[in-house]
Amino acid sequence: MKIALIAHDNKKTDLVQFSTAYSSILEQHELFATGTTGLRISEATGLQIHRFQSGPLGGDQEIGAMIAKNQMDMVIFFRDPLTAQPHEPDVTALIRLCDVYSVPLATNMGTAEVLIHGLEKGFISWREIIHERQEGNNL
Repeated sequence: MKIALIAHDNKKTDLVQFSTAYSSILEQHELFATGTTGLRISEATGLQIHRFQSGPLGGDQEIGAMIAKNQMDMVIFFRDPLTAQPHEPDVTALIRLCDVYSVPLATNMGTAEVLIHGLEKGFISWREIIHERQEGNNL
């Protein structure tokens, strides 16, 4: 599965801790992240992560493009709801794309833990069916 890891500045430490706690699950998947978040997680955990631009510089949009092509299976996005974000329209668009393409999205640690345990138990494997159908349509 392809998993995006994103965090606003005030939530980066939380996502690093989450990624550390669940590194044994995350290491079994293909990971993507926005710039600084990906660097911090990689340094703390040793996980291999494809890093996009930082969120305000287009990283959210790069992940959104993958979602729009059904190339992202889960998004863990620790948002800071108490701080205004200069790229809020990009964040809103990313969340909307997750809804449009039925990509599981966690915006806080509680939901992220439910998703990561579901991933571990195979409850997200329905995404593989979507990939198979997509490949069949490309033949």
